[in-house]
Amino acid sequence: MAKLKMFDVIKYEGDNNTFIWKHPCEDFNRLSQLIVHENQEAVFYQNGQALDLFGPGRYTLKTQNIPLLSKVINIPTGGLSPFHCEVYFINKTEQMAIKWGTDSRIQYIEPNYDFPISLGASGEMSLRAADSRKLLLKLVGTERELSRKQLVGFFRAFLMTRVKTYIAKVIKSEKINIFEIDENLSAFSESIKKLLISDFETYGVALEQFLITTVSKPDGDEQYEKFKELHFRKYADVAEAKIKQQTDVIHAETEAKKVVIDSKAQAEKRAQEGYTYQQERGFDVAEKVAQNEAVGEFTNMGVGFGTMAGVGGAVGGMVSGMMNDAVGAVNNPQAPVSSAQNMFCENCGSKLAPSDNFCTECGAAVAKAAETCPQCGYAFEREGKFCPRCGAKRGARNE
Repeated sequence: MAKLKMFDVIKYEGDNNTFIWKHPCEDFNRLSQLIVHENQEAVFYQNGQALDLFGPGRYTLKTQNIPLLSKVINIPTGGLSPFHCEVYFINKTEQMAIKWGTDSRIQYIEPNYDFPISLGASGEMSLRAADSRKLLLKLVGTERELSRKQLVGFFRAFLMTRVKTYIAKVIKSEKINIFEIDENLSAFSESIKKLLISDFETYGVALEQFLITTVSKPDGDEQYEKFKELHFRKYADVAEAKIKQQTDVIHAETEAKKVVIDSKAQAEKRAQEGYTYQQERGFDVAEKVAQNEAVGEFTNMGVGFGTMAGVGGAVGGMVSGMMNDAVGAVNNPQAPVSSAQNMFCENCGSKLAPSDNFCTECGAAVAKAAETCPQCGYAFEREGKFCPRCGAKRGARNE
């Protein structure tokens, strides 16, 4: 009886796109070396039965490190095993960028606008062998390998059924707006993934990632376009209202800045010309008083001249004094009105200082009592040659 060929080393020789790969060596010597790499597992088959599972490492295939095999009765055959044995390697790395897509449109009622709509979806997913025994027994059987393409083919039918059902279910339960679905793809994908995990686990496969990258909408459909225009019109109106509000705010801020600038400019003008805001208000009041035809109207209106004293501080007092003099002159034209502050030359009408004994303009002697009009008694308040009330020449008395 010829001896069977001895294989010294049994290791994985498949590629990264393979989930399960069967080593071509069968019925090897029980002292053969088994090498399992990281992210791999190896299942030892004896007479069609999966006996032991090996993780990463190096093993000598003998009864001592194959516990279940130790129960089998060994028959001496010159060092060769009389039993049929095989080794399957399971690649447990994550297989990424596996494409998927719905094979037909998903029909459902849009939850926000309550109209029927159909859409398609596609994307990518990543899978990993999680339970080696379950995957071998349910999907591989006696096949020599399970590639990515074969695995996707096995899952295609149930995946299409599940995905379409779950998409319609999630859109309805989470009230996802069809017109806003693109901005919610991340959360949408995660919701679908959670529902699919148990379906893959049944076959010993872990669903690591499930991404919806494209949602195909019924563009061009009359009803869809009508609701699409309604949806975006609503947001356009909101945007226009916000723009108007922002414009009004900017305009108000501009006007406020303008008022501040004008106020600063006016304040600088008062500072340069030597008067205050209160004095300016007193000037305004005095101007309005002067525009009245008769001063007596103020008393008829119930406005006392004492009020003028409180307007504009010093200017208010000055205007109040002027008004009292004016009223006194109207009631008694001959009554003298004195002003210790204003002295003028009777000869030329030039203004004099209180300490002047002679006019600095014409040299005439100053008559201290001659600060009023000799005709009407008006108290002179400014320089001039004639009385502003009666027109008489200053210094001249009517006989």
